[in-house]
Amino acid sequence: MQYPKLRDSKKRTGKDHYPLGDIPNSVIKDIGKWVAYSFAVGKSDINGADWGDIFANAIEGDHLNSPLGLADVVKDGMAWSVKSVKQNKPFECNKIRIISGRCSPDYSYGINDPHIDIEATGRAVLGIWNERVNIAKDHYEPLRSSTLIRNPNALEFCIYEHEIHRFNTKDYKWEVNKNGNFNGYRISDDKHVFTWQPHGAQFTIIYDVPISSTKFKVKRPPILDFAKTLDQIGFDDSWVLMIRGLQYWSKVYNSHFFNT
Repeated sequence: MQYPKLRDSKKRTGKDHYPLGDIPNSVIKDIGKWVAYSFAVGKSDINGADWGDIFANAIEGDHLNSPLGLADVVKDGMAWSVKSVKQNKPFECNKIRIISGRCSPDYSYGINDPHIDIEATGRAVLGIWNERVNIAKDHYEPLRSSTLIRNPNALEFCIYEHEIHRFNTKDYKWEVNKNGNFNGYRISDDKHVFTWQPHGAQFTIIYDVPISSTKFKVKRPPILDFAKTLDQIGFDDSWVLMIRGLQYWSKVYNSHFFNT
């Protein structure tokens, strides 16, 4: 995608491989292939780590697979935070809740009791999120989120993308709900946008899913036959090395891997 040349624009560090949300059909086809493969080898669902692997393979990127930071899949200086959520009707889903990491005002700001000043705690939670965005954008730009909304029973899927951005802490107000969690509301329209749980410090962001999100369905594949698959990869009993103590293992290891 070509961007306009501006005198005051910050140079992007990465290549924008396609317009936001406009995932090429070739990528969707590759995602479908990997989904079919996952179920063919016996998976019953696709979790967040699986989705990271599938998306990275489809765009020929790298899945960092790290619990820290917002950049999960990277390619040519661009990054995606990948999430997967289960819904009964992915094609009709218009709102999703995304667990977006743990934000601890105690650790980051020294706020020992979050209930003393609810608004200060809410600003601290958003401040932690904003700093994570800053750190990711120091290395990757554009920085996006790619969320797979899935029904593993029907093999129906919806992919929703958005740019990851900072939140202006002054635009939100905070209240404690009946469960003791902190809810953040956008002041302009009183819309519920965030939930933060004091116990565990889990931070959730609520997103609207656009009608233009990418939807697709995959035909359920047969499960690969166990014996035929082992035969196909040339498996034999020599692949399994019995370990009986450190001395024996050292002898077997050296003889098997260095004397062949």
